[in-house]
Amino acid sequence: MSLEIRLAEVEDVDAIRHLLADDKLGSTREDLSAEGLSKYLNAFHSIQNDPGNELFVTVLNGELVGTFQLTWIPYLSRGGNERCLIEAVRVASARRGHGIGEKMMQFAIKRARERGCLLAQLTTDLTRPAAHRFYERLGFEATHHGMKLRL
Repeated sequence: MSLEIRLAEVEDVDAIRHLLADDKLGSTREDLSAEGLSKYLNAFHSIQNDPGNELFVTVLNGELVGTFQLTWIPYLSRGGNERCLIEAVRVASARRGHGIGEKMMQFAIKRARERGCLLAQLTTDLTRPAAHRFYERLGFEATHHGMKLRL
């Protein structure tokens, strides 16, 4: 098995948006239309040009099978250290349960430690209990109650 985790490239954007849509929730939120691709490309370029963000893809034997985004957030609390926000974590549904997600998260945590972050955090939808178990197995704890306001 040849597994590579690397920074995403513009040529990956269409495959990434299909990964994001590859589950019950994502299928209702992502735009897979030909016209919708331009919004994802604009977002990709914003991420790529922002030193506070990194978008990664995971490639297995030449097939793009995973993605995640890391956002570096400077904080005054906790001694003014950065924290790492891990978001948009997806593994292709046909590839789940084979350790790919764990390797992606290990990579993300290692990257956060290399930057000197004291904390890595993420959100996961309340309707995804399997994801909650996965993150808890990796050492994440549900210490806060997140809230969102749709705009």
